[in-house]
Amino acid sequence: MADELFTSESVAIGHPDKLCDAISDAIVDACLSIDNNARVAVETSVKGGVEKGLILLAGEVTLSGEHPDYESVARKTAAAIGYDSHSIGFDSRTESRCEVIVKITAQAANISQGVNNSEQGAGDQGLMFGYACTETENYDVLEGRYFPLAAALSQRLTRRMTNARDDGTLPWARPDAKSQVTIQYHDGKPSKVHTVVIAIQHDDNLKSNFGDDEVAEREYITEEIKKHVVEHAIPEELLADGYRLVVNGTGRFADPGGPYADAGLTGRKIIVDTYGGMGRHGGGAFSGKDPSKVDRSAAYAARWAAKHVVAAGLASKCEIQLAYVIGVAEPVSVRAESFGTSTLSDTELTKRVNSVFDFTPKSIAKALDLLRPIYSSTAAGGHFGRTPGIDGEFPWEVLSQDKLDSLQN
Repeated sequence: MADELFTSESVAIGHPDKLCDAISDAIVDACLSIDNNARVAVETSVKGGVEKGLILLAGEVTLSGEHPDYESVARKTAAAIGYDSHSIGFDSRTESRCEVIVKITAQAANISQGVNNSEQGAGDQGLMFGYACTETENYDVLEGRYFPLAAALSQRLTRRMTNARDDGTLPWARPDAKSQVTIQYHDGKPSKVHTVVIAIQHDDNLKSNFGDDEVAEREYITEEIKKHVVEHAIPEELLADGYRLVVNGTGRFADPGGPYADAGLTGRKIIVDTYGGMGRHGGGAFSGKDPSKVDRSAAYAARWAAKHVVAAGLASKCEIQLAYVIGVAEPVSVRAESFGTSTLSDTELTKRVNSVFDFTPKSIAKALDLLRPIYSSTAAGGHFGRTPGIDGEFPWEVLSQDKLDSLQN
């Protein structure tokens, strides 16, 4: 079989769309902190301006108790990410630099009656996918993730860029950044990293250190990214045969950037949030939604089930599809697919998954303990393939020995 290439990307928490996801998920957490049965569906949009930036919050929230201060949540979240200076493209801290518009109403009654009944029906119709594979299992730093390799590495790169900026390793770096990783496959298996692409916003004054020589500035940034990001985040054996590195392909990515250069919106990075294009996506975004929304909770449950199938040794690739009707608890369909990597038929695999996992929204929330403020850590760096307890809670990444045993028998 000829060598093949596959590419995935990721974006850092300072990317305008991820900034919006972070604000929306901070609102979800704030509401769940007040009422663990809160119903939340909030979208965020941001845009920087020459004189003043804008954060727009729009959606529906129903909860028991006093509502959180949505404006304060939004400002604090954006500032914590690094948008606290007009010079870099956005200063969320004050009204003089950033306007916050809040348009949040209660959940519609027709939706509420279907979700709040004793069976807790699905919050909407839709289809969700979960995916797992063995591509990461040969590398110590990635073992146990059961995740597509290109997606895992691109996520690690953006998280590393954020950490290197926060800890001062890259003092010239700004919050906005993106990564892209191309993996070369041989006989259907990952063999090496072929290409790494990085875009990272930087201090506009950095070039003064090089006599305003933009070529020298770019070479410096490239070497710093290579040393402190790429070769820090990617396993050495995947880089041993050489790789192509492209940093800031347009030449410079200087202040101002972030929301000044590009408007942001919640839910625009759904493939970045999931499997980097290797597994399918049902279409619904996650951020800004409470767990009664199956766009979020059922996608988590499908990933949980698929990961168990692969970890149990029943397949080296598994995709689970779920589908729901609004107001109805039981999914209208459950399907497991192994892409020919299992000794079991997909029909038998589906039967075992159905017998081990309960995919009703109420049972998903209980099994994964989702009615808690755990969602801010999911807003950047991917919702899947994460390390529970280090990256955040991520209970859908935790394997259950009982479920592994049940799937095998």
